[in-house]
Formats: sequence, structure tokens, C-alpha cells
Amino acid sequence: MDQLTDEQFDALITRAMDELPQEYIHGLNNVAIVMADEPTAHQREKLKMRHDSLLLGLYEGVPLPYRGGAQSSVIPDKITLFKYPIMAMSRTEADLFEQVKRTLWHELAHYYGLDHSRIDDLQT
Repeated sequence: MDQLTDEQFDALITRAMDELPQEYIHGLNNVAIVMADEPTAHQREKLKMRHDSLLLGLYEGVPLPYRGGAQSSVIPDKITLFKYPIMAMSRTEADLFEQVKRTLWHELAHYYGLDHSRIDDLQT
């Protein structure tokens, strides 16, 4: 893939949010959706990632099923989409958008407390 500006990547995220099932989008509460070029050293260390591993997205927070009653005063959960790894997985603009959408859905599903098998079932 050619270079992609942050504004273009942000527009893909917005488009993906518009195309995902809206009940999952409207159910978000106190969640920041952000982008970064790459995972930070701290994120990679926390996940025990090898140096040659790609991380496309990351959910950081407490999934809904595991929350107590006093969640309103905590910092927001965060979903980060990583631009360069997603670009590395994409050959065309259509691939790029589908990877953004798939990654966003995957991280949203973690927010809702879904495991990987359930995420895959709902995505197809």
C-alpha cells in the first residue's frame, strides 16, 4: 500500500463505524477510539509480543461483563487501531478498508466481552 495520511486513515475508521452493526456502536459508553502508527514499546511488552509480530488493534479496558457498579468515574476504555500494521496486511484500498473494519469489529467485540470464537461467529 502507498502512504496514507492520518486523516485518510481516520476517515476509514469512521466509515467502518458507520458500516458495523449500529447496536454495537450505540452501546459504547466511555470508550475512546484512537489510531496510532505502531504499538508502543509498553503495549508490546505488556502483550509479550515478539519483535516480528504485527498488532493491528488493541482493546485496553474492562470488558462490560466484568464491570462493577462504579465505572462512571474511571478513565475511558481505549481501542487503538495501528495504521502501519494494517497497511502491511493490505494489498489494495478495498483490502485496507476491510482490514480496518475487521480490526475495529474485533476490538469492539472485546469491549463487549466476547471471546475469539464468538467474535468470528458474529463477524461472518
